[in-house]
Amino acid sequence: MREVQFREAIQEAMTEEMRRDKSVFLLGEEVAEYNGAYKASKGMLDEFGPRRVIDTPIAELGFAGIAVGAAMNGLRPIVEFMTWNFAILAADQIINSAAKMLQMSGGQYGAPIVFRGPNGPAGQLAATHSQSFEAMYSHWPGLKVITPSNPYDAKGLLKAAIRDNDPVVFMESERMYGDVGEIPEGEYLIPIGLADVKKKGTDVTIVSFGKMMKTVLESAEVLEKEGISAEVIDLRTIRPLDIDTIVASVKKTNRLVIVEESHPVSSVSTEVAYRVQRHAFDYLDAPIRRVCMADTPFAFSPTLIAEALPSVADVVRVAKEVAYVG
Repeated sequence: MREVQFREAIQEAMTEEMRRDKSVFLLGEEVAEYNGAYKASKGMLDEFGPRRVIDTPIAELGFAGIAVGAAMNGLRPIVEFMTWNFAILAADQIINSAAKMLQMSGGQYGAPIVFRGPNGPAGQLAATHSQSFEAMYSHWPGLKVITPSNPYDAKGLLKAAIRDNDPVVFMESERMYGDVGEIPEGEYLIPIGLADVKKKGTDVTIVSFGKMMKTVLESAEVLEKEGISAEVIDLRTIRPLDIDTIVASVKKTNRLVIVEESHPVSSVSTEVAYRVQRHAFDYLDAPIRRVCMADTPFAFSPTLIAEALPSVADVVRVAKEVAYVG
């Protein structure tokens, strides 16, 4: 095993897949000359040249459409958005072209594309640059949605996504690119649609994904010191959702808390809660609880940001409530 930053895990995954398959190429804002807005494509222009690492104008709808056309003609594009907030402009191509192409063409044309970039709040970026889009994209049949929480998962899942024949929405975070974690020396892939139990426990199941996993794992440590054993599940993939792993855990702990860095209405936690009550209602000893971002546009003020986002204190409090402690 060796230590790498999250951005290096992303770069390694793309580089290895481009060496393996000449149909894979990268395009997006600042991916070539600038090595990527967050340096996730560092050195790739030097190795693969401007025909396979392509700088685009700031025109997300346009270059997302180019990627769909390229995928329909046998290539496997990786599209980097500087942020998923900007990619709202590309939603038409992602949702109405990429996601539906296989069905609309009667199986004649697929769209093997990875759309990737940073997602979610990243500090004082205010309301229009601090949104989480997992729930939005997971709504649409035809798309797979992935949100890794660490370098190991990021590399293995991105390699699997690049090889997948369906369009994949791959959501990272500006605040994770410098995170350090261990990955193997050799090649590995992580199957899409498989959650991971990051910590075993017996008293309460806590489900989350993305950078909220850091908050959840810290919360689990606090709870452990207070005599509450939390089982922590990292969804990793939002669609398809690994409900079996969650249900198996709830049948053991009899309690569920879902934590996500998004607004509560029509969220990922809403879907998880529905499926658990559908498949494990008789095992629940307390109502399912959620810890989400405040149901209001995101603020610029650091004080309001701290109030809006799920905190360790929030997760600990809700976990203790469902365990009827304190």
